[in-house]
Amino acid sequence: MAEIKLYSLPTCIYCHKAKEYLDANNIEYEEINVATDHEGLEELVRKTGQMSVPVLTVDDEIIVGFDKEKISALLGLAE
Repeated sequence: MAEIKLYSLPTCIYCHKAKEYLDANNIEYEEINVATDHEGLEELVRKTGQMSVPVLTVDDEIIVGFDKEKISALLGLAE
């Protein structure tokens, strides 16, 4: 099973959309709230070189933003 992390902020509408999409497809993931998790924020910047959210990691693959097509393709979901 893939390791999935979602870097997010509570006020980010696209972060909420990403969570809703993952939840609707019964995908387990670890959510990292970069507003309160400073180590998580450092990890996000180290992986992507930026501070924008949402960022979804699936093992070593990184998706910046809520890109439903890329997420579906990586997770083998039908659209």
